[in-house]
Amino acid sequence: MSAPIVLGRFPRAILHIDGDAFFASCEQARNPELRGKPVICGAERGIAASMSYEAKAKGVTRAMRLFEIKKLCPDAVVLPSDYETYSLLSKRFYEVVRRYTSDVEEYGIDECFADITGLQRPHKKSYAAIAAAIQSDLQRELGFTFSIGLASTKVLAKIGSKWAKPHGLTAIPNKYIHRYLETHPAGNVWGIGPQTTALLQKFGIHTALDFAHRDEAWVKHYCSKPFQEIWHELRGKSVMPLATAPRTDHSSVQKMKTFTPPSNDPRFVFAQLAKNIESACMRARQYRLEAKRVYILLRTQSFEHHSTELTLSRPTNFAHELLDIARPAFAELFRPGTFYRATMVTLAELTVPESQPDLFGGSLRVDNYRRLYEGIDQVRAKYGKHTIHFGSSFMAHDGAQHTGDRADTPERQRHLLKGETKRRRLGIPMFTAELS
Repeated sequence: MSAPIVLGRFPRAILHIDGDAFFASCEQARNPELRGKPVICGAERGIAASMSYEAKAKGVTRAMRLFEIKKLCPDAVVLPSDYETYSLLSKRFYEVVRRYTSDVEEYGIDECFADITGLQRPHKKSYAAIAAAIQSDLQRELGFTFSIGLASTKVLAKIGSKWAKPHGLTAIPNKYIHRYLETHPAGNVWGIGPQTTALLQKFGIHTALDFAHRDEAWVKHYCSKPFQEIWHELRGKSVMPLATAPRTDHSSVQKMKTFTPPSNDPRFVFAQLAKNIESACMRARQYRLEAKRVYILLRTQSFEHHSTELTLSRPTNFAHELLDIARPAFAELFRPGTFYRATMVTLAELTVPESQPDLFGGSLRVDNYRRLYEGIDQVRAKYGKHTIHFGSSFMAHDGAQHTGDRADTPERQRHLLKGETKRRRLGIPMFTAELS
């Protein structure tokens, strides 16, 4: 089973670049006093959203609850997540990679793919040396490390970036693919989920190499198209293009907010849901899309979920229309006496708005609403996201999202730069340093 799959050099050279413990690393980079300490982000959610390698070494895992963390790691530094700073550093991360190639897919806030095929001569470096240069630039300019996988396909590059974390650089030439796949569990391959893992195990497929060695007829018979593509990519054949263009095929928009302490006040919980709806509709209008279906969800203090689907008479991205139908649905979902800690709304089956003339003035009313929301969005763009909001969401805006143990706000929000307000920011991260 360890026989080579294919022979040859890099027909394509794809990088997967992955930030090491990204959120926690951002915190350590901007505050040198945190370096070498177990740092955990996610205080506002009550769980570990990201943890430094020092915290991982002490047994802290993702989604571990804070009271468990304090028992396991008493010296842990627990911080509220500062997504504003993480997002700004993520943009710098992409900018560094784009100095070497314009073909960059921003796959996530802490990871991207980059195609460096054919760039050896312009950069006067081998593919591995280009990857090393990117890795060095990222560490020097952002202050923390990244792991990189270099291979001829996206799936193999993903395996490479995870191979030697943190700060690893793993090149997988086609003639050595089998060495990396023979010990890699099939269920850990990017894109293969629990159901497919169970199917593969049923047929005695346990490693990525087991799967790659199956013949094409078997794969076509038992696997859908996405898994057929993974099979090709594991064998060194690139079939997944990089998505370098701005994303326009949004299938859904989801907005969720947690709040502490949990509340059993229906007015407060509905206000949180109303704020979700306003934010989701803003995003849908930004994409110039309307929702055909809407789901709302309430999460209880004990992490139970109560949800329902709302039926729309026509696609919409107008918040007031969704609030009108969400209110009676909320009344059915809400259980008096139960404490809730989060609300969520999902706008699904997004579609491009269409103008449909009718005899009863409906299209005219819709056009008027569109102009109204265009004006509201212009005001929000100039003065802040929630400068204008419905009375239904007032209680969600009137006060902090979190109080008590989770009330700490990120340092970047507590220290504004000159010219900034709570809602108008300059897009500059804040770093701590000693001046000599």
